[in-house]
Amino acid sequence: MKQLIAMLVAATLALPAFADEEAVAEAITDYMDFATYEAGIILPQQLDRDVFEAATFVDTRSADQFEAGHIPGATHIEWREVPRRIDELPESGLVILYCNTGSLSAQAAFAARLMGRENVVVLQSGIIGWQETAAYKPE
Repeated sequence: MKQLIAMLVAATLALPAFADEEAVAEAITDYMDFATYEAGIILPQQLDRDVFEAATFVDTRSADQFEAGHIPGATHIEWREVPRRIDELPESGLVILYCNTGSLSAQAAFAARLMGRENVVVLQSGIIGWQETAAYKPE
């Protein structure tokens, strides 16, 4: 009898999780159905002075990597923390997330966009690409 009660309690507690999974899956599907190949990215070559000065840069790497060097003016939010710290991302204006190559920041940008921040993009090729090919670098 105790096992049956435990199973019923576990099943009851799991119901909201199933509903949340369905809602998340639907949101992801809806987003991906309408996203273009270029949606959510910006190339280092597109960062001219006007874009650079108007954008908010967020370094999504570890704190150690951020301290070792980052794009001037960037703030630090580790990629895993973006969903929990979504309120720290401006709701308007261009917000550019970056990591070393773009892979981790792409995950963070995807999460932010699913959470309604359509102004968030990932810097394709990350800080490495920016260092090698950016159209503008402040001195």
